[in-house]
Amino acid sequence: MKVLFTYGYGKENMTSIADLGYEIYIDSEKTITNNQEYDDVDVLVCYNPFQTLNIHIMKNLKFIQLSSTGVDQIPQNIETGILIANNHGGYSIPIGEWVVLKILEIYKNTKYFYKLQENKKWKLNGNLLELKGKQIAFLGTGTVATESAKRLQGFETNIIGFSKSGKRKDFFNEVYKIEEFENMAALFDVVILTLPHTSETYHFFNEKYMKAMKYASVLINVARGKVLDEKALMNNYEKFLGIALDVFEEEPLEVTSPLWDIPNLLISPHNSWISEMRNTRRFDLIYENLRRFINNENIINEVDVKRGY
Repeated sequence: MKVLFTYGYGKENMTSIADLGYEIYIDSEKTITNNQEYDDVDVLVCYNPFQTLNIHIMKNLKFIQLSSTGVDQIPQNIETGILIANNHGGYSIPIGEWVVLKILEIYKNTKYFYKLQENKKWKLNGNLLELKGKQIAFLGTGTVATESAKRLQGFETNIIGFSKSGKRKDFFNEVYKIEEFENMAALFDVVILTLPHTSETYHFFNEKYMKAMKYASVLINVARGKVLDEKALMNNYEKFLGIALDVFEEEPLEVTSPLWDIPNLLISPHNSWISEMRNTRRFDLIYENLRRFINNENIINEVDVKRGY
């Protein structure tokens, strides 16, 4: 059985894949194109090579293992019968830590103090807030939201989740159906977007929700850029105490984007998922799924591309 990787995981790890019974091909995702050998593979392990690699002519392709949590890069007209798995939960711990970091950066106004340090100024700020007792909402209650909520437990906050099902989950005080958020938006001090990007969630967080939110609240997006309506944010940013965006509708963010000039916005370059453990967790999942696939066992994290999860 043949497997094509668009990223190499080191000699020792790739040898362990070969020992499972795979013939391995490795190419760069940035330059990969179709050829006779690649068009004959059974498994593709990748992030997003689909701009230059046409999977529709890969007639033996039976399984795609993504290194990403999202699946929106998969062509929507993909052949039925091809199994697809994502890296569900693989980046949730560092992103959960990032969420806590950004809330605290905004509440403790670290941006102000860093500027003072750069200018060698000593000036007290008496307008800092504490996190204890705050009302926090997560739109989406997947692994990123769960790991974030787990890490917020020690701050004695009230954590409410909103999901499609409204099903109760650990680390959330309550969970409601997502359509109930509009009527509850004014209750929350912090709102965190952790929804997958699908046709249903495109620009989900729009001007309607921004206007419904409490004045001087905090907005954080670690989901996908297209979940948030950036034009609406440009018209409503002044009502927020602070905003932290790690994802954007178009990446990289253009230097001409007006988002750079929003004074209460913290921008990071889709970096929240990075940690020293990312490749270890990612490869462990890839290895286990390739082991399962070659042994005709159920794979982990199989996703429905049409639904987005």
